[in-house]
Amino acid sequence: MAKRYEHTQVGYLMLVVLCIILAFMIFFMSFFGFNLIGFIALLVVVLVLWMFTKLTVEIDSEFLRIKFGAGIIRKKFPINEINSCREVKNRWYYGWGIRIIPHGILYNVSGLLAVEIEMKSGKKYRIGTDEPEKLVKAIQESIGT
Repeated sequence: MAKRYEHTQVGYLMLVVLCIILAFMIFFMSFFGFNLIGFIALLVVVLVLWMFTKLTVEIDSEFLRIKFGAGIIRKKFPINEINSCREVKNRWYYGWGIRIIPHGILYNVSGLLAVEIEMKSGKKYRIGTDEPEKLVKAIQESIGT
């Protein structure tokens, strides 16, 4: 399938904060010696870095796909099931990651801007993006509105 849209947003703030935490953890482990709990925490931080610091959105003729990081966590929305979309601004406390919010489910790695898609079933999803205008245009072209 030919892609109509593809964009990856990097969560730079999350990336920097997690790298600083990782550096402190390595420093303390090298200074105080190996600690199993510290090592497990270190692995968790590395896992979060690998999985949640970027969000890729792709649209082809059949699906709107999103994937976090390396692609282990992903979701796809059939184009023919999308009813509408619009640009939205999330509240700061909705946070990053995958969240249940009053407007449905949010997928986000950075910032407050998102595109809300409403499915024909009535379910709503918000996809965080740093280029909401382009994503809305691509979705609207795909669904024929």
